[in-house]
Amino acid sequence: MTKRTKPCPICKKPREEDFAPFCSQRCKDRDLAQWFGDGYSLPGERVNPEEIAQQEWDQLD
Repeated sequence: MTKRTKPCPICKKPREEDFAPFCSQRCKDRDLAQWFGDGYSLPGERVNPEEIAQQEWDQLD
């Protein structure tokens, strides 16, 4: 019985061990760019960065 691995989540080609879970450095970089460019998101309440900064600043006092 052969073990089937999941395909690359970006292009669906077979995964490469050196770049797992991706097939290449290119797909790995594309995924990272998606995270940096807000292409992915996690469910949750929207936040205002200014409010977070103010809360952190207030904790320092």
